[in-house]
Amino acid sequence: MKTVFITGATAGFGEACADIFAKNGYRLILNGRRAERLTSLQEKLQKKYNAACYLLPFDVQDKAAVQTAVSSLPEDWQAIDILVNNAGLALGRDPFDAANIDDWDTMINTNIKGLLYVSKAVVPYMVKRKSGHIINLGSIAAKQTADSVYEGYQPLVAEDVANIIYYCATLPPHVCINDLVVTPTQQANGIYFQKDGNVL
Repeated sequence: MKTVFITGATAGFGEACADIFAKNGYRLILNGRRAERLTSLQEKLQKKYNAACYLLPFDVQDKAAVQTAVSSLPEDWQAIDILVNNAGLALGRDPFDAANIDDWDTMINTNIKGLLYVSKAVVPYMVKRKSGHIINLGSIAAKQTADSVYEGYQPLVAEDVANIIYYCATLPPHVCINDLVVTPTQQANGIYFQKDGNVL
């Protein structure tokens, strides 16, 4: 039975990923900042799929907490097949000149450094087994204000992204997807949208 480690698992894309991997018989290492939400997710997945879950509550921004938590994994949970670096956030809606630098620090510490801290802690287990996949999620949130991006058309939902992540994670070992940009049908890229519903 394969094991997937999902950061930011208690909501959105992370929760949807936990659901699809549990549905397909994976063991789950679930991370989030709030232990009570992790416990609630674990109970839901156990009831729905009888999923085996191991909870690691920590904030990915905290380098020491990441290392301590990952190194505390029992031996039978150390064979991590897939790491889904999902934890992330988007803060601040102000123009550049009025932006809050603390928001920038929080986003960099979570979205970039947090991803690196978790990867650095997990990769040795993969190297030891000479096997493993890492899937990193990013967003166009840095390019557009969220509300303006989604206004007037049907955006992707968490399950759409989770299905894509599951697909990528289950490809044959010789297949490597280096970059995958996913947008709704009405969105040509991070900037261009067709909001009148007329989509080819």
